Amino acid sequence: MMNEFEKDEKMDKEETEGEIEEDEENGGDVEEDEENEELPEGEEFSELIKYTLPGYAIGLLAGIFLDLQGYQRSPVGQWIVRTLAGEGESIFEGIYSVRQRFRKAEGSMAEAYGWGKLFGLAVPWVIDLGSRLAGVDVYGIQGFYIPYFYALSDQIGANISGLLFLRRKEGAWKAGLNRYVRHPVMLASLFVITLVPLGLFAARFLGFSPTTQTFTALETIAANLCWVPPLMGWLHEKYR
Repeated sequence: MMNEFEKDEKMDKEETEGEIEEDEENGGDVEEDEENEELPEGEEFSELIKYTLPGYAIGLLAGIFLDLQGYQRSPVGQWIVRTLAGEGESIFEGIYSVRQRFRKAEGSMAEAYGWGKLFGLAVPWVIDLGSRLAGVDVYGIQGFYIPYFYALSDQIGANISGLLFLRRKEGAWKAGLNRYVRHPVMLASLFVITLVPLGLFAARFLGFSPTTQTFTALETIAANLCWVPPLMGWLHEKYR
């Protein structure tokens, strides 16, 4: 039979082993939580990229469906198609940013980017309605800017939001602007914002006209290059 000393030694050993196992488990959980809470920015941008294709697909399917129903030139139909094809990913990205806030995750460029896109969502609706009320030919050359704002008003909002994020992070406008001109996402965003209207104008000048909802969807999809800046962010973080 064990004497008292052996019993005490055995109990101390078991308690020590239990504490070690508990510390290892807790340490693993902490490390896992930290990894989940502090995702690399590249991984966050990959979240934004995957939202683009569903928006394209839903917008195109909506256009085909409305054409089959005989609503080829319906203003409401164009509003629906352009919103889905040009801003569908903005809705998902906005939800992503809201989810990040509820998780109380540390603020990031990807989250700021998503908030900017969400806030820019309604701008093209006002521009579209105002243009129609003013008598602008939305199917001709002079209406080229309408799909531009449906496709990229959220991108403009994202660009501004990203700049404000960098300014806040750096603590001064000069330092924030220095980061802006070196940031691959911001530069790609600026490139897209300035290039797309030229392409839309050229297409209208050469005779293209969104006379069906399917054409409306395709024009908006072609202009919606919002996936380019997040892709640049993902590639930069992956290969740097």
